[in-house]
Amino acid sequence: MRLYAPWKAVSNSTEVIVDPTIRLPNADGSTRTHHLRDPVEWPHPVDPPRTRVAYAAAHVVADPLGANAPGAPAQVDWPTTLAFRRHLWSHGLGVAEAMDTAQRGMGLDWAATQELVRRSAAEAAAVGGRIAAGAGTDHLPADVTSLDGVVSGYAEQVQAVQDAGAQVILMASRQLAALARGPEDYHEVYGRLLAQVDGPVILHWLGPMFDPALRGYWGSEDIATATDSLLTLLHEHASKIDGIKVSLLDAEHEIRLRAALPAGIRLYTGDDFDYPRLIKGESGASSDALLGVFAAIAPAASAALHALDKGDEATYDAILEPTVPLAKHLFAAPTYYYKTGIALLAWLNGHQPGFTMVGGLQSGRSVVHLAEAFRLADTAGLLAEPELAVSRMRCLLDLAGVDR
Repeated sequence: MRLYAPWKAVSNSTEVIVDPTIRLPNADGSTRTHHLRDPVEWPHPVDPPRTRVAYAAAHVVADPLGANAPGAPAQVDWPTTLAFRRHLWSHGLGVAEAMDTAQRGMGLDWAATQELVRRSAAEAAAVGGRIAAGAGTDHLPADVTSLDGVVSGYAEQVQAVQDAGAQVILMASRQLAALARGPEDYHEVYGRLLAQVDGPVILHWLGPMFDPALRGYWGSEDIATATDSLLTLLHEHASKIDGIKVSLLDAEHEIRLRAALPAGIRLYTGDDFDYPRLIKGESGASSDALLGVFAAIAPAASAALHALDKGDEATYDAILEPTVPLAKHLFAAPTYYYKTGIALLAWLNGHQPGFTMVGGLQSGRSVVHLAEAFRLADTAGLLAEPELAVSRMRCLLDLAGVDR
C-alpha cells in the first residue's frame, strides 16, 4: 500500500510516499506551489576527468548533539563528514579540504582543522582520491606584530598538511593582509614559505566578497596592481607552484590572468558564477576548477566534465547551465554565507542527518533564501530523492513557522 504523508519518507512495513509538490514562501509573505521534476540519474564515473583537474571544496557536518554555538569549539560529525568526501570522490572529483567552505575563520577552529585534514587525507589514501588541504594562519591572534610571526604560523599549518599526506594550498592570511605594507611584504612571506615546502603548492587569492579582511591582498586594492604583484611572485617561484586559485568573481580578469601565467602553472577557477565558461575555455585556454559550488552540484559537475573529455560541449553546456542560477543564488551577497546553502543541499540530499552547522551558521540565510535554493536545486536536477527532499524542506518550513 502507498500512502502520502508530508512528514516522513518511510514507515516500517508500509511504504510512505511524500507528494512531490511543496508550497514555498516568497519574500513578500505569499507562497507558491512548486512541482518537483523527476530525479536525474547521474552517472558515477570510473575515473576522474582527464582534461581538467577538478576539486570540490567540501563543507564539514556538525555533530547534531554537539555544542556548536557561535564562538564554541567545533564539534564535528566525523563519520558523516568523511562519507560526504567519499561521495565527492565517487564522482571523480578531488577534495579541497579545510578551505573557506569548511568554515575556516567562521566556526572551524585549528584543533578541529588538524583532525579534519588528518582524517580526510587518510580516507583519500584508502580510496585513491585526490586531496589538497588549506594551510593558513587562522590559529594566530589577530594582532600578529611581525612578518616572522606570520611565516611561523603558516609553516606550522603547512607542516601539518604535509605530514597528513595532502597537497598544500596556501590560503590567504588575514594577519598578513593587516600587517603588510605593500607587495614586498607578500613576496617575502610567500618566498620564505615556498622555499620550505616539499612539493608544488596551490596559492589562493580570495576576494573581499568572501572575506572582507582580505581587501588589498598582494599589496594593493587596485586589482591590476595586485595582479602584477602576484605575477611577479609566480614567475620567481614557478617551480614550487602547481597553480593559483582565483576567487574574485570576475571572469574577464581571470581570463587575462590565465593568459599571463608562467608555463606550467594552472589557473584553478574559484568563480562560482562563471565556472562553465571558464572551465570550457576559449582559444585553446581553459581553467581547472577548485570550487565550493562543486560540493553542491557534484553529480552534474562530474557528468559535465566527462562530456568535455569527449569533446561534447553541447552536453557540457546543457548540464552546467541550469546549475548557474543555483550557484549565483547560493553565493549572493553576503557571499561568505554561501556555506549555509551548501549544508542545506547536503541535508536535503540525505548526506547528513540534520541541518546544523558548526558555529551555528545554519542561521546565516533566511528561510526564503533557503526555499529558493531548494527550488533552483530541483530545477537543475540536483535533488537526488525528491520525496526525502520535500519531507525535509517541509520540516524546515514548519520549524520556521511558515504558514503553508
